Amino acid sequence: MSDIRDLLRDELRGRRPYGAPQLDVPVRLNTNENPYPPPEPVVAAIGKAVASELIGLNRYPDRDAVALRTDLAGYLGHGLTVDQVWAANGSNEVQQQLLQAFGGPGRTALGFTPAYSVHPLLAAGTGTGWRDGHRGAGPGFELTVSEAVEQVRAYRPDLVFLCSPNNPTGTALDPEVVAAVLATAPGIVVVDEAYAEFARPGTASALALLGDHPRLVVTRTMSKAFGFAGGRLGYLAADPEVVAAVQLVRLPYHLSALTQAAARAALAHVDALLAAVAAVTQQRDRLVTALRERGLPAADSDANFVLFGGIENHAAVWRALVDRGVLVRDVGLPGWLRVTAGTPAETDAFLAALDQVLEDRP
Repeated sequence: MSDIRDLLRDELRGRRPYGAPQLDVPVRLNTNENPYPPPEPVVAAIGKAVASELIGLNRYPDRDAVALRTDLAGYLGHGLTVDQVWAANGSNEVQQQLLQAFGGPGRTALGFTPAYSVHPLLAAGTGTGWRDGHRGAGPGFELTVSEAVEQVRAYRPDLVFLCSPNNPTGTALDPEVVAAVLATAPGIVVVDEAYAEFARPGTASALALLGDHPRLVVTRTMSKAFGFAGGRLGYLAADPEVVAAVQLVRLPYHLSALTQAAARAALAHVDALLAAVAAVTQQRDRLVTALRERGLPAADSDANFVLFGGIENHAAVWRALVDRGVLVRDVGLPGWLRVTAGTPAETDAFLAALDQVLEDRP
């Protein structure tokens, strides 16, 4: 009788599921969550909206989430309409649907690492070949126009994934890189803007390019800036034909009535929810300054986290921080770790623990 592992698809053998360590420590700064819960009035509004759906749980939800998509289009602006927006169970599901629709066996996707490690996993899960592009080796792991264009020309991928701001490095892409990739790539270009609301003033969004580029897709999430990670709501903005294409592969009723109601209630309180963004970015900038003052290179960040390096044994430093009650992220880059911007008290705790570690491991 065959072992289950022998029956697994070849490209999935030996892989591990995506996930960050979930450890019970006082300070958890490893998953880029918003450290601030929704304000009490927003909690009450979400609770009321969800409660109103309970009486109808015997019926399926709106499978196309039209009202929610209309609200998301209004939030994004740029003249977007409901037929240019699609929503799903987190931006990861949105990206998986894009790969199901435009990737698959015999097709390829290209990403530029270090970048979001879920993208190649989604490619594997959809039978899409993955091409691993590369970024520069400088302190910010920048991606230049020439580097991006050269690799797109070499691989001719069916999909290109760009992250702006990039995870784990934190820096937003130069808009010229996005424009150059759009001009070169033969297929769909996905710009993952999961952290867009945290970007520094003047940072351009790829949303501004949608009108002129029907092959461009911009993905977003409510998990980060909205503090809605437990609600699981991601979305995309694209040409109506792209939205129609992903509906061919979406599961029936993939967004529950409760999720749709909670997300719409949250979107009705945008100002209250996004008020925490300023506090988070203040701590992010504080982290960049403090790390550099300690002689550790830190990448410029437009996200809610900071990548820092100069660490001879990053795994040992990660463990030493955990032993002191602080959990950061080992992103698999030798010499580098990533820390999420938390509350002022969490920043204090991280820096104090880091100073102890650096003292023990100069």
